[in-house]
Amino acid sequence: MPRTLFLLFCTFVPVMAYPATSDTQTFLTDKTSSEYQGWYDPRINGGRFLDYTDHKPPYRGEPLNIIITSLSDPYVLTDEGFQEYSKSIGYSEECLGIHLGNKHGADLGDGDGKKMQQLLARQYYFPVMGTCWESFAGGHHFRAWKQNGTLANSGAWFLGASKEEPTAKKHMIVPNGYNIGRDWFVEKATAGSYSKGMWWKADVEWREGLLEPGSDGKQAPPQPLSSAPDDVSHPCHPGINHGIAQDGIVAILTIHRL
Repeated sequence: MPRTLFLLFCTFVPVMAYPATSDTQTFLTDKTSSEYQGWYDPRINGGRFLDYTDHKPPYRGEPLNIIITSLSDPYVLTDEGFQEYSKSIGYSEECLGIHLGNKHGADLGDGDGKKMQQLLARQYYFPVMGTCWESFAGGHHFRAWKQNGTLANSGAWFLGASKEEPTAKKHMIVPNGYNIGRDWFVEKATAGSYSKGMWWKADVEWREGLLEPGSDGKQAPPQPLSSAPDDVSHPCHPGINHGIAQDGIVAILTIHRL
């Protein structure tokens, strides 16, 4: 009985904290303001900086620890362009286009609700079937979602990057794997890259305060709700997938064509 009550609490209280009615949601459309940063905070409209690895309470997830802002080169903001850019820094589509395992969802607060991952890219070890080796030996990978719903159509990419174990260890995330995966992506992006006649280089801002450090998945309220209690956004603290702690820092990248 106590567990049943807990699950019911986790199911309904977040809905009370962030009602999904049009009366309480905010249209975020001003891209001309000097304060526009190339993305909108998902928490304003009930989203979060964790994806969804579980589709039932307590809704565990993995950190969305990288943002590609819409101030980036327009080509990178397209599906084709982002995949091509990802190849330039060492990632590519899954081995033979086959996906094994669960698909993750994410709510970016853009009015689309929880949507499934739009891209899963793996470390590209070598030119021919390089991601097949990653599937076997483990390595870096990321999932990506675009913030393009009617409530917050920034066009920014939100990524969850991590490093995973080999197949023999069932592709579990390595210790400290969320921080390691994020940092590897950022290192490649800021070093500069080249693909199909295009040179790229990214600027990075390291942002704290979007996700609490640790492994419980606690999130502080967004700025407009700064007077609310710390735990109003997700009272059940859904938890980071696999219980692996992360430092709570999000890398915000703007990618330039040179």
